[in-house]
Amino acid sequence: MNIIEILLFVTAVASVISFGIWQGRSTASDGSGAASGYFLAGRHLTWYLVGFSLIAANISTEQFVGMSGKAADWLGMAIASYEWFAAITLVFVAFVFLPKFLKTGIYTVPEFLEYRYDPFSRQVMALATLVILVGVPTASVIFSGAKVISGYYPDVPLLGNLTASCWLIALLAAGYVFVGGLKACAWTDLIWGASLIVGGGIVAWLAFDALGSAEATMLAKTATLKNIDINQLEQAGAWQRFQMLNAGTAAEGGKLHMVRPINDPEIPWSALIVGLWIPNFFYWGFNQYIVQRTLGSKSLAEGQKGIVFAAFLKLLIPFVVVIPGILAFNLYSEQLASATGNYDYDGAFPTLLRNLIKPYPWISWFVLAAIFGAIVSSLASMLNSASTIATMDLVRKYAPGIPEEKLPAWGRAFVVIFVIIGALIAPSLSAPEFGGIFTFIQEFQGFISPGVIAIFLFGLLVPRAPRFLGWSGIVLNACLYGLIKWWLGDIVVDAGLWLSDEISFLDRMAICCFLVLVYCALMTIVRPLPAPVELPVNADMDMTNSPSVKIAGIAVVLLTVLLYVLFW
Repeated sequence: MNIIEILLFVTAVASVISFGIWQGRSTASDGSGAASGYFLAGRHLTWYLVGFSLIAANISTEQFVGMSGKAADWLGMAIASYEWFAAITLVFVAFVFLPKFLKTGIYTVPEFLEYRYDPFSRQVMALATLVILVGVPTASVIFSGAKVISGYYPDVPLLGNLTASCWLIALLAAGYVFVGGLKACAWTDLIWGASLIVGGGIVAWLAFDALGSAEATMLAKTATLKNIDINQLEQAGAWQRFQMLNAGTAAEGGKLHMVRPINDPEIPWSALIVGLWIPNFFYWGFNQYIVQRTLGSKSLAEGQKGIVFAAFLKLLIPFVVVIPGILAFNLYSEQLASATGNYDYDGAFPTLLRNLIKPYPWISWFVLAAIFGAIVSSLASMLNSASTIATMDLVRKYAPGIPEEKLPAWGRAFVVIFVIIGALIAPSLSAPEFGGIFTFIQEFQGFISPGVIAIFLFGLLVPRAPRFLGWSGIVLNACLYGLIKWWLGDIVVDAGLWLSDEISFLDRMAICCFLVLVYCALMTIVRPLPAPVELPVNADMDMTNSPSVKIAGIAVVLLTVLLYVLFW
């Protein structure tokens, strides 16, 4: 245990959280109203706060543990599609969804469903979102964060214990969102988001440096193609070694391809056509804990600038998360091996930290603080969003007489409740039946995401779609997804009607989304509304577009296409 490292780490974390609390407390005097001030930062967020907050809320140990773990396993670069598809999705969100959301003045995504469909649709989505948000990503971030901390400090009291680390992370995140709400999250995210990119870059650089100096015979054991030339590997530089060790076609197990075979159990090429877009559009367009940052924008132009800026940053993430995950297996496969002969792939990034940055306390404190900040900021964002939904979509609806100044108190109470639930669930996620933390999160969001995508597309693009589609589309999707996952999928595969040994969760999402869209189309034909729905208008929001943002958005899309060409 290095005292210098721990002192600098604790000082950095405490300073940033204190800064966030100070900024959050200033909301009460900005004249925006108690509810708006606590839940939406008074709708005063500028583009850089929106952009960095989106990244810090998104990038957490879900990526550093789960995504790097999948990269270390057979998926390799293919897992980066979640990041690079997100860049294109964000550009779409900025110019299609955000104007409609800001114009209505909503606090939550479920609130929009009430205006477009009916109050029951709002309640159904609010309850479904809370169950998924608290039980899945909130618990997962706590667990994966604790896995990093306990893996880095295995012999340190408290920090080395997985359950104790879960509670430590939960309490720290709940502390500052309890006091400062979204504004506290946004200002700490500004610091954590920037530090995260730099810290991840440091780990990637150290990993390549270690690869370049590692013994070739040891590295060759991790090569995809076993006929690798040891002498050629010995003479190669770090990047060439990376390519040689992970070479081969996707069918042969090569890890440098974005497109996987049709029989891949997680990301077959068929999922790139439809399936992968569903979690991306749900996450970035209709997921409260992400969308809440954009709803707090001071104007449409500021919100669009922030989203496009975040889209550009998403292009960088695979270089500091996915590639280091692949390198972790090349460098430390023996450390990842278990007594049963399997590998703890979720331990890839913690293993990198332990081997690469621990010897350098003057660097390690910064990297640890950045990663820990990412954990805490993501968790704080989830707690803030869950409390916003519980307060604005449930409490305010069932008890409309509660004064606005009392609503933040309800929000704070829900923060406490939700963080306790998440911390109680988190330690159990270490069980192997969950199949890795990243798969666990994506899998269970499939019960809601395809249905939400379908009803929002119809709600936004088909003015006469009937009102009952809002709740019925969500319920239908949950039933279909469960039916395919636990019964019908096995029947289809056993009958030889599928191209692989199982229907991947992304393909299940695509099937469910298609069926719900068909249902919505049929119901619209049979029972169309007599007149288009009129949505409310927030007259105080500046809805002026920024022409320069459109150019930047096009540039992000073109860069994404270029990256796919390079790693096809």
